Amino acid sequence: MLLRNAVGETLRDARTRQNRTLRDVSTAANVSLGYLSEVERGRKEASSELLASICDALDLELSDLLDSVSRSMRTGPVPDKRAVVANSVKTGMGASNRERRVPSMSQTRIDPELRIVVPYDATRPGAPVA
Repeated sequence: MLLRNAVGETLRDARTRQNRTLRDVSTAANVSLGYLSEVERGRKEASSELLASICDALDLELSDLLDSVSRSMRTGPVPDKRAVVANSVKTGMGASNRERRVPSMSQTRIDPELRIVVPYDATRPGAPVA
C-alpha cells in the first residue's frame, strides 16, 4: 500500500465518522474541494502543511493521523491474485503476462518479525584469512 493511499483512507474515515462533507472540511482547511478529494482518493501527495490544515479542520492531531496510517500500513491486506490480475488487465498487459504477473514490492506485505540469518562462511570471497 502506498503512503498516499493510507493517508487518504485515514482522512476519509475520520471525515465520514464525523458525518462531514468534503465541502465542509475543504472550507475549514482552506483547501479546494477537488484537491481534498484527490488526497482522500490517494491521487495526490499532501504536504505536511496541508495535512496539518486538514487535521485542524477535522479536530485531529497530526501525530494521531500518522500513527493510524502507520498501523494501517503495517497490518494492511495482502492483495490476492485476482486483484493483481485485474490490475494487469487495466494496464493493458497481454493474456500470457496475466498468469505470470508477480506482485511488486509495494503490493507485497513483509512480516516485520521476519529474520534472515546468514552464517559466516570462511570460504566466501573476501573472507579474512586465518
